[in-house]
Amino acid sequence: MSSENPKEEIPIYTFGAISFKDLEHIVSIKRNIITKVFCNWFEAPIKISSDDNVFFDSLIKEHYFLMSSYNEEELKVKFISPILNRVKFTDVEHEIRDFYEEKITYRTDRFVLTGTTDFLVSKGLEYSKKPYFFIQEFKKSIANDDPRPQLLAELISAVELNGFKVIKGAFIIGENWNFVILDKQKNDKYQYFVSHTLNSTNINDLQQIYKNLLFVKHEIIKMEEQLMIDEE
Repeated sequence: MSSENPKEEIPIYTFGAISFKDLEHIVSIKRNIITKVFCNWFEAPIKISSDDNVFFDSLIKEHYFLMSSYNEEELKVKFISPILNRVKFTDVEHEIRDFYEEKITYRTDRFVLTGTTDFLVSKGLEYSKKPYFFIQEFKKSIANDDPRPQLLAELISAVELNGFKVIKGAFIIGENWNFVILDKQKNDKYQYFVSHTLNSTNINDLQQIYKNLLFVKHEIIKMEEQLMIDEE
């Protein structure tokens, strides 16, 4: 009988099922509580039009009293998607758009991270080529499922696949939004930052959410324009 052991299979972790314990087992990742890292993002001089304010006010009035009764799909379709659609992430000139239900796989010799993302903004029109920004997950409450490790797993995958150092994202729990920055450090270590919570049923917070999303859109376009210049 051969004394050789069968080749050990590489563990596969899916975005939808990964926990903080799983994530910390396969990578070195820590939360940094410093919040000033969001200043450039949250304080960008982006103006909200009067039409935007009318839209936000109407959206809140229509859905505020029903938010707690919406299931996840209703929450997404009725309240979150109109906000995302208003940003108009699709930019044909720069070949950028938003994608739903896009699969991503990051494979190493120690583990595999894979799964279907809720929402991402990426280079590519027909299919996602280089994801820049993620939103995870349209949950009614954190008791249903914790979107935070799922989002971090997606951000880690995108950072490694794209060769990025920093990437942005957000997670949504009911009406509450938190924005996230993941920073890859030396020796394959990661740190992440979580913003204060913004309540999308509050008009001021919803305006800030919209500004933050517009900032992401403009930032992606600028990065793509710089890449075009560098390639010339």
